[in-house]
Amino acid sequence: MKIHHLTVDEALHSLHSSPDGLSESEALRRLAEFGPNRVEQLRRESLVLRFLKGFTHFFALILWVAAGLAFIAEFSEPGKGMGMLGFAILGVILINGLFSFWQEYRAEKAIAALERLLPHQVKALREGKVLAIPAQNVVPGDVILLEEGDDVPADCRLIEAYGVRVNNATITGESLPQARDVNPGSEEELIRSKNILLAGTSLVSGEARALVFATAMHTEFGKVAHLTQITGEMLSPLQKEIIRLSRMVALLASGLGVVFFFIGQALGLSFWENFIFAIGIIVANVPEGLLPTVTLALAMGSQRMAKRNALIRHLPAVETLGSATVICTDKTGTLTQNRMTVKRLFLSGQFYDNTAMERLSDLKETHRPFFEGALLCHNLKETEKEGRREWMGDPMEVALVKMAKQVIPGALIAPRLDEIPFDAGRKRMSTLHQDSDGLILHTKGALEMVLSLCRQVQIGETVQPLTAEVKAQFSQAQEAMAEQGLRVLAFAHRPVAEGYDKDQLEQNLILAGLAGLEDPPRPEVPAAIRKCKEAGIKVIMVTGDHPHTASAIAREIGLIQSNSPVIITGDHLRRLSNTQLQLALDAPEIIFARVAADQKMRIVSALKRKNEIVAVTGDGVNDAPALRKADIGIAMGIAGTDVAREAADMVLMDDNFASIVSAIEEGRAVFDNIRKFLTYILTSNIPELIPYLAFVLFKIPLPLTIIQILAVDLGTDMLPALGLGTEKPDPRVMRRPPRRRDRLLNWPLLARAYLFLGVMEAIAAMAAFFFVLYGTGWQYGQTLPHDDPLYLQATTACLSAIIVMQVVNVFLCRSERDSLFSRAVFYNKLMLWGIVIEIVLILLIDYTSWGNLIFGTAPIAVEVWLFVIPFALGMLMLEEVRKWFIRTMGVK
Repeated sequence: MKIHHLTVDEALHSLHSSPDGLSESEALRRLAEFGPNRVEQLRRESLVLRFLKGFTHFFALILWVAAGLAFIAEFSEPGKGMGMLGFAILGVILINGLFSFWQEYRAEKAIAALERLLPHQVKALREGKVLAIPAQNVVPGDVILLEEGDDVPADCRLIEAYGVRVNNATITGESLPQARDVNPGSEEELIRSKNILLAGTSLVSGEARALVFATAMHTEFGKVAHLTQITGEMLSPLQKEIIRLSRMVALLASGLGVVFFFIGQALGLSFWENFIFAIGIIVANVPEGLLPTVTLALAMGSQRMAKRNALIRHLPAVETLGSATVICTDKTGTLTQNRMTVKRLFLSGQFYDNTAMERLSDLKETHRPFFEGALLCHNLKETEKEGRREWMGDPMEVALVKMAKQVIPGALIAPRLDEIPFDAGRKRMSTLHQDSDGLILHTKGALEMVLSLCRQVQIGETVQPLTAEVKAQFSQAQEAMAEQGLRVLAFAHRPVAEGYDKDQLEQNLILAGLAGLEDPPRPEVPAAIRKCKEAGIKVIMVTGDHPHTASAIAREIGLIQSNSPVIITGDHLRRLSNTQLQLALDAPEIIFARVAADQKMRIVSALKRKNEIVAVTGDGVNDAPALRKADIGIAMGIAGTDVAREAADMVLMDDNFASIVSAIEEGRAVFDNIRKFLTYILTSNIPELIPYLAFVLFKIPLPLTIIQILAVDLGTDMLPALGLGTEKPDPRVMRRPPRRRDRLLNWPLLARAYLFLGVMEAIAAMAAFFFVLYGTGWQYGQTLPHDDPLYLQATTACLSAIIVMQVVNVFLCRSERDSLFSRAVFYNKLMLWGIVIEIVLILLIDYTSWGNLIFGTAPIAVEVWLFVIPFALGMLMLEEVRKWFIRTMGVK
């Protein structure tokens, strides 16, 4: 039999222990056998290996190859600038590798957070003596002493309990404190048993003596920790797209290099000339600036999200959230405020909702015993925190006291004389007080346990017999409130004569009324749910709470609207096969209630098998495995545990579900913006490639040198590209469904960049090159030395033309289909500063001695700039015509 099915004596016998605990020698022996009571870490990759991974992913390998080819070319034919290109590429690899390692290193703190959640010292009985021992020295068979406010160090079976209520939210997700007693349980699941205390939870009230039966990784807490550790890191959609993009770039660059190598062979070039030519083709088609630009764009996106209360811990999560198709959200503290409030009262046969609570002061005299019971019958402690007096204890009792103080604002002098504590079997508590009229007993608890003790009922200011009809009326009221997901408590009272018999106190009570409490939804959540639906994102509630409570909250916030939503409990889920679960997830409205941590992971896994991009929100220890398993884990920053925050990719700093919608909008904008600067960067590849082709095919001087290509890719293009990465979200971005098969790099984007915009830039660049050459009397077939001033001016004209065209192109790339003139041109300050710096850089390259020396340039006349401007205006007009055409034809 399981330990929660055993009696106290049987449980002690099964662990070879006694009510006085273990002997010191036996405790030491068991510590050696079972090990310390702490969360053990799985063996992880060394820091060195994780560091090296940042330099060996696919795109980094492409850059390594490009750098290697550049150094080979420099060795074969020095002085062409290939060596400088190689070092520049190595710099890009180093910066990105260091940045990636720093991001991953920051993420590895989940286990330390788990250990911080457990207490450091525990009171344990050793040979009948109470000793304070380190929590990690607790062993199976130990008997420990716990009281209100204590954290539970290990999984325990209660052997003595006095008014014990425990907060299990971090493990089971239950929002309300749960009563615990010593009686053998009938529940199959250990975590639901009323005689079990779980590691990582805390006592809200009462005192207990408990028998430890599981420590360290064998506790339910340890199992959650294990799930958190073994859940591997998943590639984000953006990371997968970057890998795909890297392969396409590698294939394209290598393919072009090989093709033109054979073309050179056919034209009679020597092997080394041909080899250098092929390397130039390959390098020209590798966008060296893409990786740092993507990284910095994600970083800036994370900063924008931070301003909207969403803290990004892992950079790829910026874009992943924008592609989310499903959000699995916890209820307590995520959709709700994580604080109990009184929502409804039933007094004198009438309901009073919280919207009418301000009128309750009118009931102060007619129903004073009810409000006095709410104010006095509790086990709260008043403490001072940051200069404010606060009640500490059961959140339901706190809510009742606050409600009663609204009705009876002054101090109520009624000292407590005696108490009959709450326990799980009685489901009620009573307190005896001395007031101005004598002794009075106040009782509260479950209606079915209080009703049988009552003989009269308070109706207004009068006390009447409690008839069967009135009993039925109260039962119906209780059922109605329970259907709304409320936790219902009944209140009763009676005057007590001096010389009372404590065993007879709870007799002949006067029923005063009912109070219905709830953890109310956050006011912003209904609007956020509507926005999710408009954006095509499915929201699924996954909670450890009761199905009635879950469905009531879901209906209140608009998560479910039909009369027959699918509600699956943990027990039901356990009986479903993976196929049945995947089919159940097709339901348009679905709620999971009473689920455990491993079941949350199973739900996430099933959704991912359905090719959904899954975001999971949560705040407790029980949420951590699912947070790591999801494509993006979202933890609460205020109410969330350290464990949840460390396991998550994103932290909501205001715990507001509505902030997720803002973050999704930013995430979608990041994907759009990456495509914008991808178009911008790839466009310049064509005017960098065409000069090489013309050089080989038409035997003309090389119009653009390697070092000048580097000036564009890692110099002038970078800041304008980053400016595109800061574009505001399109107003329509949250009215379109999530992208599922929309690729970062697709054929329409390639066609626009390579075959349309890139071709126009190449024409302008080559035209500027020949404009300078022919303007000074150059003849076709004439060779020019590399240090000839005419040649230097011609290559400078080619480079400058590319920059001018890119200045216009950055505005064209702001939208794939909307006119440049349909939005404010000058609102993006970073992009404008990028253009200013781009212009300054090209002027420094063209007109300073050090710029001429490094980049092989020479000053050009004003006529060259004027010659290029019509080409830029022509590209602007042709792109506007293209955009008008696709808008008119309805092309997506």
